[in-house]
Amino acid sequence: MKSKAIQTLVALTIAIIALPSMSSAQTEPVNVALFDPIQIFPESHSIVGLRINLIYGKNVSMVGLDWGLVNAVGTGGFTGLQWGFVNICDANTVGFQGGLVNLTKNNVEGFQYGWFNSGNHVSGFQLGLVNYAETMKGLQIGIVNIIKTGGQFPVFPIVNWSF
Repeated sequence: MKSKAIQTLVALTIAIIALPSMSSAQTEPVNVALFDPIQIFPESHSIVGLRINLIYGKNVSMVGLDWGLVNAVGTGGFTGLQWGFVNICDANTVGFQGGLVNLTKNNVEGFQYGWFNSGNHVSGFQLGLVNYAETMKGLQIGIVNIIKTGGQFPVFPIVNWSF
């Protein structure tokens, strides 16, 4: 677990350094949103630093701390700590998602904690009432745990895994 935390920290550091050169979108250090499009910087900008979403915020990519009611990240992906009632990522998530609902459309590398957690390929840990992964390398703990392909069980209560 300690090495996973170090890997996540290294990935976050690399992303903070590399993101501005990889993205054609403008990069900003902070964003505050009431709801998209009423936010300091538009959805087309990447945020590297802090984003506070009072109701709903969305940017093309996010690296750092993402906090609010509904946190949405576009196709550029998310790296860092995402904490809110609903966390949505249209690409890959690296790090931590904590909320009632955590939805990542592509891959998750890290930890999801909430009532409902979902990812395409999950590498890490899901803790929630309902956990869903298309494929997984890791552990799920919850009332209903689903690993669609390659899991120990397709659906299993309390705990499910695939290594």
